[in-house]
Order: sequence, then C-alpha cells, then structure tokens
Amino acid sequence: MTVRQPAARAAGADWFGTAAEALPVDAGHAVLIGRVWDPSVEGPSPVVVRGGDVFDVSHRFPTVRDICELPDPAAAVAELDGPRLGDFGELLANTGAATRDAARPWLLAPVDLQALKAAGVTFPVSLIERVIEERARGDLALAADIRDRMLADIGADLHSLAPGSVEAERLKALLVAEGIWSQYLEVGIGPDAEIFTKGQVLSAVGTAVPVGVLAASSWNNPEPEVALIVSSSGRIVGATLGNDVNLRDVEGRSALLLPRAKDNNASCALGPLIRLFDQRFGLEQVRMAEVRLQVRGVDGFQLEAVSEMRRMSRDPEGLVRQLIGPHHHYPDGAVLMLGTMFAPIQDRDRPGEGFTHKVDDVVRISCSALGTLVNCVRHAEECEPWRFGVRDLMGNLGRRGLL
Repeated sequence: MTVRQPAARAAGADWFGTAAEALPVDAGHAVLIGRVWDPSVEGPSPVVVRGGDVFDVSHRFPTVRDICELPDPAAAVAELDGPRLGDFGELLANTGAATRDAARPWLLAPVDLQALKAAGVTFPVSLIERVIEERARGDLALAADIRDRMLADIGADLHSLAPGSVEAERLKALLVAEGIWSQYLEVGIGPDAEIFTKGQVLSAVGTAVPVGVLAASSWNNPEPEVALIVSSSGRIVGATLGNDVNLRDVEGRSALLLPRAKDNNASCALGPLIRLFDQRFGLEQVRMAEVRLQVRGVDGFQLEAVSEMRRMSRDPEGLVRQLIGPHHHYPDGAVLMLGTMFAPIQDRDRPGEGFTHKVDDVVRISCSALGTLVNCVRHAEECEPWRFGVRDLMGNLGRRGLL
C-alpha cells in the first residue's frame, strides 16, 4: 500500500536530504529521541536513535512526555533497548517520499503531549536596528545620527542592552519622545517577554513533510529557531529545531491577529529529533549555537542566513521562567521556541518587495548540534490534515496495553 504525500515537485526526489545531514555532527555521542508512526500498531511510538538505528521504546515509555518527566532522561534512555524499526535513513526517506509506503514506519514531530509555545522579539538589537532604518528612510548618515543619540542616552552599546533594565527604560523614553515606540519594542526591551501558543498539542509536523502558509497570504516567511523541551517542573531537558512559520501580512495588520498569523495547519515544524541534555550537551551549548537557514525555490531563488543564539538579549532560562512556574503550569511539559533574529529583506521578485515564500520552496534549518529540519512549503489548506488528536492517542495506547 502506498500513500501519496505532498512533496517538493521540482526539487528532486531527495529534497529532504540525507540521514547524515539530518543528524547532529556528533550523533555518535548524542542521546537522541523522537517519534515514529508505526503501521504495525496503527499509531505513534517514542524511539531512541542510536548508531543510525531506530529503536521502539514504547514498552517502557508510551509517550515522549513520559521520557521528559524522568529525573535524568538522557541517562534513562542512553542504553535502552527495544524492537528495531529500521535504519534512520530508511525512515527519513519514507517520510519524505512523494509516494510513502504506508506499510513501513516514518518519522513524526518528536514531541507529543507537550504544549507548543513560542517566544517572539527575543533579538531586540535587530529589532531596534530595523526601527532606526525605518526612521532614517534609507539615509545612512541619518541612521548613524539616530544610533549615536540612542547610545549617548542609554550609555551602553545596543548589543549589551538587557530587557527590563534601567538602560532599556531610558531607551524606551527616548523612543517615545522620538514618536517611534511600538508594542513590538515593548516586548523587545520591556520586562515581559512575548510568549504565545504556537499550535495545539499534537499538531506539530516533523521533518521531510510540508509546512503550511495560508493561500490568502502574500507576505510570509520561515522563522528558524532552537526549541527547548521543558518538563512539567520547569526543568529544561533537551532541545530540537523549529520553524515558527509566520504570515507577516496578517500580523502586520494587527498584533491581535497573531493567532491567525501563527497557528494554521502544518505551520509548526519541529525536529528532526530531540537531543537530551547530558554531560556533552546542555544549555550552554544552546546559548552558543548557530542556527542556519537556507531557502531554495523552484524559481532559482536562494536565500541563506544565520541566527547566533549568543545575540539573544533574553536568556533561554529566563524565558522558561516566564513560561512556567507558580504563575502557570503545564502538567505535560512544553516546547518553547526561542525566537529568531532572521528578518528577510532580500528582494525576490521585484526591487523593494522583499521576500515571501512560494509554493515548493525547500526550507532547511540546521544546527551542528541538533541536525537539520527540512520542509517544503505548501498552502496550509493543501497540507495533510491534522486528524490524530489526544483522544486518538489515548485510545491507541490503550488498545496496545501501554496505559
């Protein structure tokens, strides 16, 4: 039996890349978990990926959430055995194939019961620079003058500006006086971060499948990010890659339209796997990571960019504290996408119109420690419908005797 999948029509049969590209460069030393759809049980199974092989660990942990709630998830699964489902490269190929063999396993997003959350405007330096450029209307000399006056007022380099600090408050007062304050600057340099719900539980898509933008959107872009895996206690236990797909024309009309701009069918991509924190990989490695973006269009368009996590003004741990704590609980944990400094301004079609996606764009988001998340772009209305919800998962696990 075969199942036809939307794929990048003109990007080649292997548009989704190889196993070597998908996995971290030091995969042999990484503790990697994920999820696989297993046709033999008609449902999803948590897996451990080790030595290029994929092992089903559902007999011990029915959900990825269960793994992430352990006192030391990496130690618990590092040597865990289970039925071998196949080679990672084989599963990846079956995931991205235009005609998927529904009798063989394929990859899913690596999270299940966790809430899907995202942080915005966490790179205020780039945000402020865009405000300066807009205010200067392309005049470099004027831009330099505005920047100099800002630095003279706050007494510090913009790169060291901490949200919520005295210097940030002084900058806010200056910008208000200049008439260029906005709600985005408030969450960029104010004390409270922007943290929103990106999608519903179980709605995320994984690697090698389409991501969706609404057909009515004429201005949209990918947002390459690191996503933290957070337990119900607020402990950060791992990380993965994310694409916080955004409709800029929708959000630009009103910030109150953020849910419509952010939460659509196949608009949240995570993966390919979760790398659990251990002695080799932890929060310090996340803080110093580089996230690379590559977009390739069937029209020949190419775009590349890099987000340096060290340039975040909000510390990832601080964002998690704003997400979860005595003020807000997530009994099944959460995924928190940390934001991006990527602001696409490269013209694609005509001068001055900037960048927007086209159908069949192939988006690669990569980080040496986390691998590569690859998706092709389709209209959300044409992506595979999300039909497997929490009730379906509980029913499937119950029939398998795993609850």
